[in-house]
Amino acid sequence: MTGNILLNGKKKRLEYGAVAYVTQEDVMLGTLTVRETLTYSAHLRLPTTLSKEEVKDIVEGTIMEMGLQDCGDTVIGNWHRRGISGGEKKRLSIALEILTMPKMLFLDEPTSGLDSASAFFVVQSLRNIARDGRTVVSSIHQPSSEVFALFDDLFLLSGGETVYFGEAKMAVQFFAEAGFPCPSRRNPSDHFLRCINSDFDAITATLKGSQRLRDKPTSSDPFMEMATAQIKSALVEKYRDSKYAKMARARSQEISKIEGLEVETKSGSQATWWKQLTTLTKRSFVNMCRDVGYYWARIVIYILVSICVGTVFYDVGYGNTAILARVACGAFITGFMTFMSIGGFPSFIEELKVFNKERLNGYYGVAAYTLSNFLSAFPFLVTISLITGTITFYLVKFRSGFSHYAFFCLNIFFSIAVIESLMMVVASLVPNYLMGIVTGAGIIGILMMTSGFFRLLPDLPKIFWRYPISYISFSSWALQGAYKNDFIGLEFDPFLPGDRKLTGDEIITKYFGVTVDRSKWWDLTAVVVILICYRLIFFIILKMKEKASPFLQEIYAKKTLEHLDKRPSFRKVPSLASSKRHQPLHSLSSQEGLNSPLH
Repeated sequence: MTGNILLNGKKKRLEYGAVAYVTQEDVMLGTLTVRETLTYSAHLRLPTTLSKEEVKDIVEGTIMEMGLQDCGDTVIGNWHRRGISGGEKKRLSIALEILTMPKMLFLDEPTSGLDSASAFFVVQSLRNIARDGRTVVSSIHQPSSEVFALFDDLFLLSGGETVYFGEAKMAVQFFAEAGFPCPSRRNPSDHFLRCINSDFDAITATLKGSQRLRDKPTSSDPFMEMATAQIKSALVEKYRDSKYAKMARARSQEISKIEGLEVETKSGSQATWWKQLTTLTKRSFVNMCRDVGYYWARIVIYILVSICVGTVFYDVGYGNTAILARVACGAFITGFMTFMSIGGFPSFIEELKVFNKERLNGYYGVAAYTLSNFLSAFPFLVTISLITGTITFYLVKFRSGFSHYAFFCLNIFFSIAVIESLMMVVASLVPNYLMGIVTGAGIIGILMMTSGFFRLLPDLPKIFWRYPISYISFSSWALQGAYKNDFIGLEFDPFLPGDRKLTGDEIITKYFGVTVDRSKWWDLTAVVVILICYRLIFFIILKMKEKASPFLQEIYAKKTLEHLDKRPSFRKVPSLASSKRHQPLHSLSSQEGLNSPLH
């Protein structure tokens, strides 16, 4: 699509702040209450100079404006907790966007999925917003007559052509003048759709060939004899030269000539970067605390698995059989136990959806979101690392000493953080629960193969697997650090009685291919570097997606048009007249006097 965007007759870009957009899907954090959601959003976008009381007044005013007083302290609801209704959720989505008083508000089918009462309440709220001096532009899904009566102006489009544009109350008159009057006691919006929606041709063709109309030689419906394309063509031609089109053009020219109607452009958020970071961190932390599936379920599983590992390898000792046991235990902890961190992927996907929506409306930047996510998760990662490290370290009885215990816990912490960062990268590229988990598990599985446990690092094929895969695999560095932390400085019984004892340095160098030239802290540093790289990759992907999105949408649109061109016409519907499955039916009036099949 090509064209120009004019605001009050002046060419403009739709900048953040001047225009807000409410998507059809209500994307919010289900663990927060209505009031908390609005408060966090206000702190993210309103000027930092406003006091807490002023922000609170704005939030409360918005709650009253959208009629959300009764559910202000009710959680929105998620997979494990029931929350507010669909109509309340839609009004909350609108409330989030009018906090900053945008000049224009776009909505994509705000009444979809709502009952008639909820739909009326939503549109009535939009009408109040428009009465407050703001422009509201909304597509609408099959509005009831009561909802339709609330609209000021109506724009009917069919196949990209203007069928009508003008006052909503004058649309019925236009259709009557064009020769397609709205029948009495029929919803005007239903009549308009019936005239311009080509999908009805399929229904008409089906009804014509159906046995249901055999006893009615003529139809009282004029649309049965006329294709939608003909009706639409007649309406388009009629509107082009009508008084309604002339009035719309004259009004547009009149507005464009008025001086002083420049639309003020401003950034989407007037809060400082630091305020955005602290608000996002706090909101994300609250969400993680309340979402059972984000970290709490994993903490319980980690405790259970740690106890299992500690009891299986309990007091592993220093015999020659303890060598393989210590190696296996270290590999399990740095590999398989950290692997369980992919369990938070579904919860992160939900959070990423919120980010995508808020980012499009200019709430905050990518850097603030990336950093806040790590800061909010930090206490939980520390908790998991300390619990897992303490239980396994002291039950298995690895090499004693606080420095060895500290390294052991840090190794677990950074390994879990790396896997979480990797899953964030996967989520940014594959935003689907099942495919994301499968993709992430596959990548982690490949990295674990080159850790040095399943095959020693010196024995890996040099091309690809040794260089570069084993070097970019966090598990290979984490496992080497774990070996050094546990083995160096210990002595073990020989394999044959009478031989000298085996030193830890000799074991990991000779039997497990781990060089002791560098310190274990360098290995841990390598894990930290990989962690930072994954976070940077996540940041870059989010930034690149913003710039690449228009090009990807263009490609998708072209593919869609090619697919639609190949689609069989709806008008070529096979007749059902010869079908043996459909028996002759009679109208209700013709059934008078017929016996009931039950007697």
